[in-house]
Order: sequence, then structure tokens, then C-alpha cells
Amino acid sequence: MDYSQYNHEKTGYLKEDFRLFHINDRTKKEFSYHYHDFHKIIVFISGKVTYHIEGKAYHLKPRDILLVSQGAIHKPEIDPTVPYERYIFWIRDDLSCQELNTCFHCANDRSFNLVRADSTLQEHLKDLLPEIEQTLRNEQFGEEALRNALFTQFMVYINRIFLRTSSTPDKKSYSSDSQVEQLLKYINRNLSDDLSIDQLADHFFFSKYHMMRKFKAETGYTIHSYVTNKRLLLARSLLSQGTPVMKAAEKSGFQDYTTFVRAYKKQFGKVPSCE
Repeated sequence: MDYSQYNHEKTGYLKEDFRLFHINDRTKKEFSYHYHDFHKIIVFISGKVTYHIEGKAYHLKPRDILLVSQGAIHKPEIDPTVPYERYIFWIRDDLSCQELNTCFHCANDRSFNLVRADSTLQEHLKDLLPEIEQTLRNEQFGEEALRNALFTQFMVYINRIFLRTSSTPDKKSYSSDSQVEQLLKYINRNLSDDLSIDQLADHFFFSKYHMMRKFKAETGYTIHSYVTNKRLLLARSLLSQGTPVMKAAEKSGFQDYTTFVRAYKKQFGKVPSCE
């Protein structure tokens, strides 16, 4: 499939610590590559779905759990002839208990997003997910406290199983282009360095034009737009931690301050400032 037609948009907005959606539908909609300003967890119940995240295509099985980190480009590819049931959590990056977001940082470090739940976790989730869903519908005494406690329990389970999982991904659970996979890892680990097309082609001994075509086919992004997007997200994260604006621009790989300010304003709708 030619992904060059797609736009790469930031979608969704989150004010609460988390939101939960339980969806069972059929859809013929083709989703474009996009990213969120929050983390996302998908608990796959049934259907026929391939989930594309940062150059990897995960072929989902019932009770699989996917971690989609803040800023990760992704899109589902859904077979519309089969009902697609899933639970979806939207989760803020700045939770009061930051430890609960460990699984997302770990997924980024491993470049692997799938949790294949064992029977124990499946048993826990079978009751826990409907309980959380129920608290979102009720307005009884203590409902918010109960909802937050159940959500914390859910996140503890997810973190424990992900941290127990081998750091070597099961290659049968996904497909990817090995060259693009190398490029994505290198880019995300070296955002402050020279990531020009010439430098990347020389580093990996790739043909420039072959590399550019393959990258866009697998990710939906040009290399330049992908690098710029990731650098802007890094800069915003640094600014939120109190890093001075010029230092944040430098650390995120922008050599020209004016270019950084213009790109930041275009992406986020405001000029960069230390928060």
C-alpha cells in the first residue's frame, strides 16, 4: 500500500489522568498515520487487525496488549468483515505516579510495543476492565477514588508483565523491514546529531533514494519530516522540564534557532518557552 497519500496528524486531547473506551464495531475507514500527546494502551479482544507502530506491523491475537507511547506514529489496519472489539486507554504522560508510565519508556528503549498476556494476567483483566468501565458510568460515593485505584491496579499489572518479558522481542509477533528498523532506532537515539540524508546513507551504506523511498513506504513519513517531528517532541519535553529554550533547541538537534522557533510554533501553535 502506498502511504504517501496520508497526512501525519496529532489527534485526540486528554484533560483527565486517563480515559477508557470499550469499542466493538466494524469499520471500513482507512486510518492515516498519526500520533497523540498522551500514551495509549490497546487491549485487543477480537477481530482481524494489524497495528503499525514506528515501522513495525504487529499481527494481533486475542488478549494482546499494545503500548503506544506519546508521540509514536501509528495506525491500525482493520479487516472490516470481522467485528473488532478492544479496550483503549488514553493516559497522560504527567501522571502523579510517574512510575506507572515505566512500561512506555521501556517499550521505547526496546523498540517493541507488544505484551502477550499470560493466563494469569488474562484472568486479572477479564474482571478488572469491566470494573473500571463500570466506574466511569456510575456516580456513587467514592466512585472517582475507586476508579483511580482500579486504574492503578491495571497499570501495575501491565508494568509487571512487560518488565518480566524478555528484552529480546519475539520476531514471530511482528513484521518489519530490517533496514528501516535500523534507521528508526538510530534516529531516535541520536536526535541531537547530524541526521541529514547524506549522513544516514553514508552511515548505513544505503543508496540515498532507495533509503528515502523505503522509509516513506514503511512509516508514512519522509525522513526529514520524521526527524523534525521527533526533534520538536523532544524539545517540548525538555522545555517542560525547565530547560532554557536555546539549550532545548540545541539538545534536540536544531542548529538554527530561528528555524526551531518557526517549526515549533507551526507544530504546537505557540512559541517555545520554558515551563
